Amino acid sequence: MKKFFVVGNPIEHSLSPKLHNYWIQSNNLKAVYDKKKLDLLELDNLIKNLREKKIDGINVTIPFKNSIIPFLDKLSNEAQKTQSVNTIYLRDEMVIGHNTDIEGFELAVKHINYEVVGKKVLILGAGGVSPSIIVALKNMGCKKIFISNRTQSKAENLKKTFNEIEVVKWGTMPDFDMIINATSLGLKKDENINLDYSKISAEKFFYDVIYNPPETNFLRFAKKNGNKIENGKKMFIYQAQASFKIWNSLEPQVDDKVMELLN
Repeated sequence: MKKFFVVGNPIEHSLSPKLHNYWIQSNNLKAVYDKKKLDLLELDNLIKNLREKKIDGINVTIPFKNSIIPFLDKLSNEAQKTQSVNTIYLRDEMVIGHNTDIEGFELAVKHINYEVVGKKVLILGAGGVSPSIIVALKNMGCKKIFISNRTQSKAENLKKTFNEIEVVKWGTMPDFDMIINATSLGLKKDENINLDYSKISAEKFFYDVIYNPPETNFLRFAKKNGNKIENGKKMFIYQAQASFKIWNSLEPQVDDKVMELLN
């Protein structure tokens, strides 16, 4: 029986097992998908288990998307570009790190019919998923990308890789069309991002990569002020679909049942 895992810390919120096990059952595969809370010192052993074929595939979430890289043999072009890995597999005895977040974000935005071409986007957070979102936005013809992080040096480091982005101080509101929460603020229901929503005009697009809970305070306040909102559920589903296809050589369906499964 094949074994797959998603690893992170925290990991309790992850709905990856629910989604992947649904697809496993739907396609009559002999496999199981589980989640594991790890710390940094356990990553070496995790990859060792993949090499020894005790594990068949791994998804990686906060905070290991970058710190997992030194344990891998090879990166895909997408993972190389972003220095961010969310999918790991063994191919020809080599442990390969790939990034399906770029594809996941692009497909999610495409399926909600939002046009990114010529838009100005503010990304909150410079960690795990932010490089993937930057690459996806560039692929989709975004005009300008601002980035803001609580620790500004992390945003400045990201600018070394993506020279065209503009770093703004945390709490500063440049003129934007779309704002993306790429931080983990909101995983806990009482967490807020300290934004002055009264200074943001209506009809902006607020996107949160968090999908559980489905409506963070970031989105709730934005909706009250008359803005379009979207959580990270579709991105999560499409990046998972791409991982599943790599591991099992078949593309699982994304239909209404899948959407309802994660409500």
